[in-house]
Formats: sequence, structure tokens, C-alpha cells
Amino acid sequence: MTTTMRAYVMTRYGGPSSAELREMPVPAPGPGELQIRVHAAGLNPVDFKIRQGQLRVIRRYPLPIVMGNELAGVVSACGAGVTRFAPGDRVFARVEKDTMGAFAEYACVPEALVAAMPAGLDFATAAAVPLAGLTALQGLRDELHAGPGQRLFIPGGAGGVGTFALQLAKQFGAQVATTASPRGDALVRRLGADVVVDYTTQRFEQVLADYDGVYDLVGGDTLARSFAVVKPGSLVLSIAGPPEPQTASKDLERAGLVPLFWLTSVAARLRARLRGARYRYLFMHPSGSDLADLARRIDAGTLEVVIDRVVPFAQIAEAFAHLESGHAKGKIVVRTVE
Repeated sequence: MTTTMRAYVMTRYGGPSSAELREMPVPAPGPGELQIRVHAAGLNPVDFKIRQGQLRVIRRYPLPIVMGNELAGVVSACGAGVTRFAPGDRVFARVEKDTMGAFAEYACVPEALVAAMPAGLDFATAAAVPLAGLTALQGLRDELHAGPGQRLFIPGGAGGVGTFALQLAKQFGAQVATTASPRGDALVRRLGADVVVDYTTQRFEQVLADYDGVYDLVGGDTLARSFAVVKPGSLVLSIAGPPEPQTASKDLERAGLVPLFWLTSVAARLRARLRGARYRYLFMHPSGSDLADLARRIDAGTLEVVIDRVVPFAQIAEAFAHLESGHAKGKIVVRTVE
């Protein structure tokens, strides 16, 4: 077996030039790990936020480090104690947050974070599922408790997480409103949006009112205005806003970060209090069992995977430029095996 591989490596924090394709040693699986021959890997906003250093308060990576947070491929070797998978199995995973490593020809992932790929998907489509799919599922199920009769506002429905969130919210029985440009209108309606606000010509807070919850996927001004559309007692959940104290104490188990997150989330929590609502930041967690849930939905034909584009590994820098432009409709994927 080859001892080196191509990988997309972050050498420092900063702009696009802070990461590059280079040769790296092939990782060996430890106890309980699978070594996966990566066929495709998905790009996500968290990837360039990590590269820019936006998440250094939460997690400071040793450099250089192989980037990438989700993948699909074939099991090539198993570490001691692996029981559910064997070489040759087609799998997908959201890799460990502490180590990353998906933007490479080989990656090692704990067995508990891995699931069998949906039978009907190719590798590129499967690689688009883990991070965005898990984020959508865990936010709606565990935090917003989406269910029949609920009215949920999910701004940014045409993006990577949004395309999953719209479909899952509808499957849970909720009525859903979202925002989209005219270019994304047909897509979000096909995925189940009941109300679509054209953010290029309308302010959603002037159109929507008395919603039971918000799943904010955009952050910034969109998050700030989202509090105006909810009922008292509702939850505004965000993946793009500031982490709040519960993120530090409960999700990260790092009490030392509580004062910092208290300070950075003051504006969001104040807006929530003035509305009689609550604010929460979602810190998603990798989960093989949740991935298996998503795979079952995909195999049943009830969950569509929306791909913006698939590019060769050699063009990963260009793929990141498109991702950072904010105009992708669905997921961007790099193919590591041609």
C-alpha cells in the first residue's frame, strides 16, 4: 500500500493561501478506528471559518493539519476492536472535530461516527450529507422539537444545511417559511417551503409573524431581525450566530469559556429577552446512529440531497472560492478519486 497521499493542508490561519494541496503520510487506524479510502468530501462554511481562525477560541488546531469535516469512501483497513464494518464497505461520516482530515485520499475515523452509505447514492452525493444533514436533524429534533402544528422560519433554505432542514421540518409535520432569491425560489418550494420571502425585495419581518421557532442558518442581520417574527416563549436557534453560555458549559464542557460567550452573545440574548423568547447556538455532534437515520430517509426516497457542483480534488481552492461567495445552492463536493 502507498505510504503517502494527496491532502489539503492548512499551514497557518488566514485567507485562501493558508491552505494547499501537498503530500502527507497515509494515517494508520488506531483501536476502534476505520481507515477509509476517501472518494469524495463535502465543503462547508465551517471549513473556511476554521482556516480564518474564527473558531480558535473553541478549538486551536496543531499546524499543519489536514482540513475537511465530512467524507464518503470505502473502508480500507480496520483498527483493533472494530466490529460493525469490514474492508470494502461503502461508508460516510462526519469526522472528529478535533482532528478533521476529510480532504485527503485516506482518513481515519472512529467507528461510532461512521454509517453505511445510502445504497442508491454515489460517493459525491453521499459526501454532501453528513455535516449539513446532521446539523439540520439535530437542530430540528433536539432543540426546536419540530412537530405537527408548528410554524418554523428557516432563513437560508437554499443553502447546504437549509436544503436538508426544509425537508426534515416538513417530515416532522411543521409548516415552514424560508428566504430565497428568485433564483432559489423553485428549489425551496420543491423541498417543502410553504412560504418563501424574496430577500432581494422584501424584509421577512414585515411578512412573517407569530412563528413558533426560528432555525437561523445565516447569522448577522438575519439573526438580529429573526426575533421579531416569533411568539413569546419561542426559541431562536442559530448555527451562524454567537455561541451563548450554555454552549460552553453544556456542549463544550469548558466552564472557562462561559464569561466570553456571555459577553459575545449579549445582543442576541437581549433581543430574545425583549421578545420573551430564548436564544440558543447549535453545537452539532458527529453521530453514526444519526447518520444511519438520514441514510434510511434517503433510501426511502423522502430526503433529497441537493448538489451545487462536484469538482476534482485539484480544484479545491476554486471550490472554496465559490463556497465563500455565498451563492452556492446546495452542497459543493470535491472528488478525490477520478
